[in-house]
Amino acid sequence: MAGTLEQYVMNVRNLSTQGNFVQLCDFIGKSAEVLSRNAGHLDNVLGTLDIQQHSLGVLGILCVKYNLPNIPDFETLFAQTQEFILTCNGEHVRYATDIYAELCHKFTHSLVEKKQPIRGISILEKAISKIQLHPAQLTSVHADLCQLCLLAKTFKPALPFLATDVTDISKEGGHYEAKDFLLYFYYGGMIYTALKDYDRALYFYEVAITTPSMAVSHIMLEAYKKYLLVSLILHGKIPSLPKYTSQVVTRYIKPLCQPYHELSSSYNSNNPADLRATVTKHTETFTRDSNLGLVKQCITSIYKKNIQRLTKTFLTLSLSDMANRVQLSGPKEAEKYVLHMIEDGEIFATINQKDGMVQFHDNPEKYNSAFMLLQLDKEMQKCIQLDEKLRDMDREIAVNPQYVQKSSGSHDDDMPGSSTSLKTQGY
Repeated sequence: MAGTLEQYVMNVRNLSTQGNFVQLCDFIGKSAEVLSRNAGHLDNVLGTLDIQQHSLGVLGILCVKYNLPNIPDFETLFAQTQEFILTCNGEHVRYATDIYAELCHKFTHSLVEKKQPIRGISILEKAISKIQLHPAQLTSVHADLCQLCLLAKTFKPALPFLATDVTDISKEGGHYEAKDFLLYFYYGGMIYTALKDYDRALYFYEVAITTPSMAVSHIMLEAYKKYLLVSLILHGKIPSLPKYTSQVVTRYIKPLCQPYHELSSSYNSNNPADLRATVTKHTETFTRDSNLGLVKQCITSIYKKNIQRLTKTFLTLSLSDMANRVQLSGPKEAEKYVLHMIEDGEIFATINQKDGMVQFHDNPEKYNSAFMLLQLDKEMQKCIQLDEKLRDMDREIAVNPQYVQKSSGSHDDDMPGSSTSLKTQGY
């Protein structure tokens, strides 16, 4: 083993034993070039280090191995990464969350390139738990997990993370990027869209779109396109974005989504023929954006929307008459739509098979059952927890040195006789 590698092992052992992890992180960062020049001996170095006791030393070597121009044996590196993430010391790696996150990013990238995303899902679940200070803290590894779940079409592992509202972001030594934040909410929106939980999907897309920004982000652009389509499917219209939305959305992103706004205008006409014509006109764009499936759901949605409008006008209606009014192919297709809508709770109706008549009913929910009381109690508990969290965050901000300094500075500027006050008054 080369002398430089022996020195690396000795320093890692000594600094780990002393508990001087800050200095150890600095040493590992400076040793990357030396380790990469001795790439052929890195497996031997790993054999001399204990993962529990020397987690940071092992982490540095694995990162170097992933940064090599060509990985000679990916299966060995995969096994080493898996063993490290599952057995490393969480307290140690939290001193180097930036290097740890980089390892997870490289690991994810390799699996995506090899088209083996499902192999990394359970490993990244564990990786997140190692560096999270609490479940509501967002790390950059969250986006990696969501990406693998999407590619593997295995959404369940990501749901516990997506269902937990984010109240804190891991700084990762100042290396946490806006891209990681945007990707988490974009991928999360895609997962909920695939599960047809459109309400939650819309929330995730909205967070991505309304993130403060001074420049156009491709992630925000793609999130905006899906936001428009999901809004049509869920609400039948495009809701107004919050006032705090960055100006780049209205100034730059909206003009880049002209086909989608044309689709929205056609949808609002309530005419399926116009909607289909617009879809045909921009099929190439929708296909290129991988949004054609959502666009087709918009076509289905307009028929459902028109059927719902009929429930406000008629008490009974024949299936053939419904098909003519909604522009469906015939009574059979109308019956299929009505049955699906009844099953999904979108309308309340019964079909008389004998004479082909549909009878519409009012919502039977009287909000007086034990189940409904339980639901209300759950929602109230959520509101109470949210209120408590907001109070805690308010207290944290009130004692934050930066906030106190800025607020006291603003207060001084507003005081009579201050220099700013005099300038404002023309003195």
